[in-house]
Amino acid sequence: MRHDFPMGTPGMVIGLLGGSFDPAHDGHVHITLEAMRRFGLTHVWWLVSPGNPLKPNPPAPLATRIARARAEMQHPRVTITGIEAQLGTRYTAETLRALRRRYPGVRFVWLMGADNLAQFDQWQDWRWIMDNVPVGVLARPGDRISARVSRAARVYAHARLPAGASRLLGRSTPPAWCFVNVPMVSLSSTMLRKRGDWGQSAPTRDKDA
Repeated sequence: MRHDFPMGTPGMVIGLLGGSFDPAHDGHVHITLEAMRRFGLTHVWWLVSPGNPLKPNPPAPLATRIARARAEMQHPRVTITGIEAQLGTRYTAETLRALRRRYPGVRFVWLMGADNLAQFDQWQDWRWIMDNVPVGVLARPGDRISARVSRAARVYAHARLPAGASRLLGRSTPPAWCFVNVPMVSLSSTMLRKRGDWGQSAPTRDKDA
């Protein structure tokens, strides 16, 4: 399957939501729309990760996951892409470096759940990510306290924008990050797989952890 590079022009503020999307569901749609509104994003790209076929429980085929994601998320300012497979990147920092080279003048914002912030310091080149790309953190139930006291939150406490200024994040000079509480949808990809509504089980992102 061919994965064309999405369109990105100087001046755009593009949020990047990475994951296996195995499968995509209403929860992904919900946090995408919240992120777009709260962080002042002009667009959001879903980065559907290729997955590792050597792992014991690989995700569904990339083409299948992309097709499901496109059926689930239909919005003129949201793009579903398997660009990481084309870039050949394995880690988030590698993907961000490649995108910054390919799209000069585009402002990227990395989006993550509070659960990822809690263990962000275990990601490869996590300090480079914080120092070079604004990060928008969307709170999930049960992960708020651990995220707020995480190593990444403590090290970059000086760079945190208050939630009331969240719309400034996309045009802020990094390091800059913002933590917002949003109503969450309890549905998850894991739940859908266990319920038998989707194919093979798969590990959740992140490839870095």
